[in-house]
Amino acid sequence: MEWGVVQDSLPQYLSGALVTLQLLVLACGLGLAAALPLAMLRSLPSPWAHKPVWLFTYVIRGTPMLVQLFLLYYGLAQFEAVRASALWPWLSSAWFCAVLAFAVNTCAYTTEILHGAMKAVPAGEIEAAKALGMSRWVMLRRIVLPSAFRRALPAYGNEVVLMLHGTSLASVVTLYDLTGAARELNSVHYLPFEAFITAAVFYALITAVLVALFRAAERRWLQPMLPR
Repeated sequence: MEWGVVQDSLPQYLSGALVTLQLLVLACGLGLAAALPLAMLRSLPSPWAHKPVWLFTYVIRGTPMLVQLFLLYYGLAQFEAVRASALWPWLSSAWFCAVLAFAVNTCAYTTEILHGAMKAVPAGEIEAAKALGMSRWVMLRRIVLPSAFRRALPAYGNEVVLMLHGTSLASVVTLYDLTGAARELNSVHYLPFEAFITAAVFYALITAVLVALFRAAERRWLQPMLPR
């Protein structure tokens, strides 16, 4: 075992961990922001509203994230119209394509999570809000969404952890994340075990922090829903 080489490479791993966290925060933030209105549309009775959202989530959840990343970063570049468009400086950036692919992927899953949580809001709460004369928007803002967010916390925590692991795909489009740091160490020193077990330890530590944060959030916001 050549753990001394790993110790010398810790600054590279820390730099890669920072990139991984940046990708995670941006992807989850953008994905959640887009998922909220999509989940609301998904919950409407009109097929013109919920069918397109269902199709989007079905396609994204039914295809691998690596394929989506390749289509954005490598696939779009083959079209002359894309290369000549004003979007090309963005679409030619590995960072932008990675964030976009991860955000779209987590948006689809988060949309379904929020949609399921909104459907799980007890009918009694909805009827009580209507009896108080609340408009649809006020009822959505004060009753449905707060209750849905609470119910969605455990599932969304799992989604964030899965997205953390999914960011490891960023290294295949040249981004220097945690997995990229491990791949470079292995390519230079031919130490696959030491290189990737170190990356695994970093991922496990970040996962432990995320799980602890979501557990604390669940204890705080799910407490009123627990049976007494």
